[in-house]
Amino acid sequence: NLILCIYHNYFLPSPVRWLGPVCGRASLPMAGRLVLWLLLGLGPAGGAHIKKAEAAAGEGEAPGQAPGYLRSAELGAALRALAEGAPPGLARLFSIGQSVEGRPLWVLRLTAGLEPARPEAEPGGAPIPGRPQVKLVGNMHGDEPLGRPLLLRLAQELVSGWARGDARAGRLLNATDLYLLNPDGFERAREGDCDGTAPGGRENGRGKDLNRSFPDQFGAAQPDLEPVPEVRALIAWMQRNKFVLSGNLHGGSVVASYPYDDSPMHEPNGIYSKSADDEVFKYLAKAYASNHPIMKTGTPNCPGEQFETFKDGITNGAHWYDVEGGMQDYNYVWADCFEITLELSCCKYPMASQLQQEWEYNRESLLTFIEKVHMGVKGFVRDSVTGSGLANATIAVAGIDHNITAGRLGDYHRLLVPGTYNITAAVVGYVPMTVENIEVKEGAATGVDFSLQPTVLVPVPDPTPAPATAAPGSATNATATAKAASPTSLHQPLQPEDFRHHHFPDMEIFLRRYASEYTNITRLYSVGKSVEQRELYVMEISDNPGVHEPGEPEFKYIGNMHGNEVIGRELLLNLIDYLCKNFGTDPEVTELVLNTRIHIMPSMNPDGYEKSQEGDRSSTVGRNNSNNYDLNRNFPDQFLPMTDPLQPETLAVMNWLRAFPFVLSANLHGGSLVVNYPFDDDEKGIAIYSKSPDDGVFQQLENTQMYQGSPCKDMYPNEYFPHGITNGAHWYNVQGGMQDWNYLNTNCFEVTIELGCVKYPNAEDLPKYWEQNHRSLLQFIKQVHQGVKGFVLDATAGRGISNATISVADIDHPVTSYKAGDYWRLLVPGSYKITASARGYNPLTKTVTVGNRGAVQVNFTLSRTDSKVEEGKIPVITNEDTSDPSAKEFETLIKDLSAENGLEHLVLTSSMDVSPYRYHPYKDLSDFLRALNLNYPQITNLTNLGHSVEYRQMWSLEISNKPNQSEPEEPKIRFVAGIHGNAPVGTELLLALAEFLCMNYKKNAAITKLIDRTRIVIVPSINPDGREIAQERDCTSKTGQTNAHGKDLDTDFTSNFSSYSGIGEPETKAIIENLILKRDFSLSVALDGGSLLVTYPYDKPVQTVENKETLRHLASLYANNHPSMHLGQPGCKNESDKNIPGGVIRGAEWHSHLGSMKDFSVTFGHCPEITVYTSCCYFPSGGQLPSLWTENKKSLLSMLVEVHKGVHGFVQDKSGKPVSKAVIVLNEGVRVYTKEGGYFHVLLAPGLHNISATAEGYQQKHVLVRHDAASSVVIVFDMDNRIFGLQRELVVTVAGATMSAVVLTACIIWCVCSIKSNRHKDGFHRLRQHNDDYEDEIRMMSTGSKKSLLSHEFQDETDTEEETLYSSKH
Repeated sequence: NLILCIYHNYFLPSPVRWLGPVCGRASLPMAGRLVLWLLLGLGPAGGAHIKKAEAAAGEGEAPGQAPGYLRSAELGAALRALAEGAPPGLARLFSIGQSVEGRPLWVLRLTAGLEPARPEAEPGGAPIPGRPQVKLVGNMHGDEPLGRPLLLRLAQELVSGWARGDARAGRLLNATDLYLLNPDGFERAREGDCDGTAPGGRENGRGKDLNRSFPDQFGAAQPDLEPVPEVRALIAWMQRNKFVLSGNLHGGSVVASYPYDDSPMHEPNGIYSKSADDEVFKYLAKAYASNHPIMKTGTPNCPGEQFETFKDGITNGAHWYDVEGGMQDYNYVWADCFEITLELSCCKYPMASQLQQEWEYNRESLLTFIEKVHMGVKGFVRDSVTGSGLANATIAVAGIDHNITAGRLGDYHRLLVPGTYNITAAVVGYVPMTVENIEVKEGAATGVDFSLQPTVLVPVPDPTPAPATAAPGSATNATATAKAASPTSLHQPLQPEDFRHHHFPDMEIFLRRYASEYTNITRLYSVGKSVEQRELYVMEISDNPGVHEPGEPEFKYIGNMHGNEVIGRELLLNLIDYLCKNFGTDPEVTELVLNTRIHIMPSMNPDGYEKSQEGDRSSTVGRNNSNNYDLNRNFPDQFLPMTDPLQPETLAVMNWLRAFPFVLSANLHGGSLVVNYPFDDDEKGIAIYSKSPDDGVFQQLENTQMYQGSPCKDMYPNEYFPHGITNGAHWYNVQGGMQDWNYLNTNCFEVTIELGCVKYPNAEDLPKYWEQNHRSLLQFIKQVHQGVKGFVLDATAGRGISNATISVADIDHPVTSYKAGDYWRLLVPGSYKITASARGYNPLTKTVTVGNRGAVQVNFTLSRTDSKVEEGKIPVITNEDTSDPSAKEFETLIKDLSAENGLEHLVLTSSMDVSPYRYHPYKDLSDFLRALNLNYPQITNLTNLGHSVEYRQMWSLEISNKPNQSEPEEPKIRFVAGIHGNAPVGTELLLALAEFLCMNYKKNAAITKLIDRTRIVIVPSINPDGREIAQERDCTSKTGQTNAHGKDLDTDFTSNFSSYSGIGEPETKAIIENLILKRDFSLSVALDGGSLLVTYPYDKPVQTVENKETLRHLASLYANNHPSMHLGQPGCKNESDKNIPGGVIRGAEWHSHLGSMKDFSVTFGHCPEITVYTSCCYFPSGGQLPSLWTENKKSLLSMLVEVHKGVHGFVQDKSGKPVSKAVIVLNEGVRVYTKEGGYFHVLLAPGLHNISATAEGYQQKHVLVRHDAASSVVIVFDMDNRIFGLQRELVVTVAGATMSAVVLTACIIWCVCSIKSNRHKDGFHRLRQHNDDYEDEIRMMSTGSKKSLLSHEFQDETDTEEETLYSSKH
């Protein structure tokens, strides 16, 4: 029942050379003398510790006697005495759990430099970076207790040796753990029982064999760990630590056994079950056996087994006898630890009198085995930018199908036998690094550190430019041919050999291994995480991984959407293996990989898979995700509104599908044998044929070798598929299915393939499924090359037109072009009229004949619609051809991010993400913002705009590369939230956005450039007082909606600026004076709650809305980047929200009211503002924040991109002097003013716009601007300095002289009139003009007489002679 766990550093110096008789003599290195000096510097206390250690080492045995067996209480006392008597910082005793009968599971950790124990720390203390960890396990079977006294003796000798200065003990004792595994069984066993015949001794207190209770790689199902708390404790302990080497001490023979302990066939014996590290395990086993005098002979001569022999004293476990659920295999497969099993004596429970002899037999073997932890390779995996360690980085050795992972600080130890190796370090979000020709020698490990570069995260320009007129496909094909290998015609492709069920850790290791071994054609990435935070991995296979090649179609397979339908998961892993191993040698595979970008997601529902059970034929256990939602009923549906919340897996896949130009896809399921095509449901929700516009294409895609007829007669006797295919809704109605969402919302045609009647077949059946399906899997990928393909090009510039529409006559399903103008349209053979169109271009139609031998190349070159209309009229300005390379690069970035899937790429490739999980009350919010400012001072500036009624500060966080400097040439955007305190989701989204931007600065190139060229202002809470009294999970309450005065702040922004006096609510005043009236913002986004839509100005009822198209465009942009907002069906209880087309509506048409912030922003701040309502519930639970962030992240980022569009430039006179406060008038309506330096920026909807500029003393100038959605336009106005065709100075001089004469004449006339006016007795003048002032006067009058009213309203200004005289005297 003992595990001796050693955290070992071979190079730690010994305090003194060995003085005792047991370990021999060893020289002391110089560093050891320094440690000795420090130890001896402790004075008498040092000697006391040596004596205590020696005394403790002798406890439990009389001097001069051999060690004996100690019962649980005695063993605990001996361990405690050993730990307390050891030198300071060397030993620690702790328990990791209890046995069935309540006995503690002790661990004694021995390591140099242990930190003092802290109650909050993990048991035993944290691992020490760079030190490999070793554990030795004894007495796993209670009636095989020899390991107990041997490991106790080993611990005693190491402590004593360390205290006395033994060199070998000094090298070994960096960490040693002594662990009691099975105290219950030992208490029932009997000394001298060599055959284990005593009842109940082998098993634990519940009769369970602990060495048959671990998860098994070949096991049919997960074991029940409830009856084995000892195993549960040990598994948890292994998961907390990174053990490198382990020995499990048993009895009953004399041999060293190594993995695997069982085989897929589970034959009783004779099957050599070889692990990937077979050579390493044999080396370790020989290291122990060769130092044991009996074991090394290979002939233990045990009674009854005299003829049993083991070559070199070692054996493969399964070859000896099959053990399912053994601990050594679990260590290797799931814990990165190399463990062997050591059978130490023929007698399971030898007499105590034999223990000294057994110690002498095993002492050198134990020490030598521990020292082998230093063989192989060791080092650290670090971030090349920050230098920090990368936890869980994968270490892959070429040619060895077993990866390990680095520790929490990036440290790793990889055991290897002497030789030369190529080793790769990889972690998601970083470029893998391979070090070649690493020489591993006998003895100390070779040091190899890895410094990984974060992956390039900016959507890079396509490396292959799209030609203007030539067919791009021909050039691409020529290149592909040149790159292709020259396979032999008689070549037989390599087939997969490893058929088993892969649980998530196993699948993860598999994917990382292939990504590291086939870096030239693979890229492993994750599209998101499941509910239980498992990665949703995708393996990309392409000749240019990570890059979309213009003209090359993209294909995807998705498996395991239902967790208990596992055939697709395993087939896709087999497919990855097949494609990787046969690329370059098999012509079919090579051609596919060269000409197709293939994406494979083996598991969309990894959580459900872990709950499923092998052998499941038709149940629903594990079908749904961890929130118990069916993912194939969770996508937005075309016929019925969704009521279930979108799940993390669904959202991740939706974003993924928008990120890539997928053309064709298959979703692999189980439970029947049929191919199912859209539509999956219909308006009535009944089982009826629901035909899509591309019904013929889908039927052709499904021309497969599926079983025709009744495939699952014994399970579903009524199911019948005449041709092995079926329309989805005709089979049964599925609302919210993924295949329909693909077809309706992307360019991708997806079908659902049911692969077998049994959902979770046994592992031995998997080769049959591969044999039946692998040809179909390959043939289906080839279908992506059918129909038509080509480019849509600009006739003038020759560049590709992104997002152009490709429509086919009589088929109501258009597709769109990708970034470089490339498109793909699947069609069955026939003749078609195909039209390409794009905003601002004349459409073009061509007649095309499609055959069955690959896609037909059809390019469209479109001309501008306005090219002739504008000729000879007002000058038209398009994109300026700037010579600034950085400006060109940034413009390209904005175009890439504005392309159909640009933002999805940005989100998917962000190296860092945040996951908001709770709300921030005012104090937490303040602390959070201060922390951001302190951690990112170079890009943030935190200021206070003002205070609330209750004197809470209203924070404003600016994010910019120069946060404290004025940069009027850069666009400025503000995000505000919390105007209603009962709707704080917006506040949390803005905090998440701020942290996301800061964390990715200098890590994600795209985000870095956006921050460098944008001034971002975030005001997370306008109404902090209301927020403090609002209640979480209150979806409809108005508590907290108003400020502390009970005022709805969104009605406090005066609609008549001329009467605004600065007197209002303090929150409103702060926003108006310190934000809106600065008039330097180009865009404002306000976040609120209570629905799922976007409103644009105005909230007040007005007849016309100036610049309506631009305002609506901005609102639509946010909604279209949201996974469900654009559907226009919020599903809220409010009846007015039932159907909002596009998820966008003018504020007054939804909830009309006066005094709104966005109306004031547009009218007086000259800044367009939209209001986003983020959820139907005002204050949803904190648990919904991660999904709300995921839903809104892309929309928020789209605003950062959009603010760089529109028209920007500056106004100057002919001398180059900037003209500030010039008026820029758009479309004879909206006005903005130039800022300091003459800069201006205004957002516009795509199309033609009339712009004029006026300034005092200058003539008005008009320009027509053509503005595309994905580009900005620069205009430089040279203001005309002439007036009436004459020099301005001359005109001013003449005008001045004329005015002087006029003024002089007016003065003479006024004097004459004044003399006459003194004779009038009834002169009056009007004192007040405003009716509201007049009404105020009425309220203040003490009397209501007309006379008093008249005396207040008018004043007699005729002075009598007496009054004049009185005035003169005073």
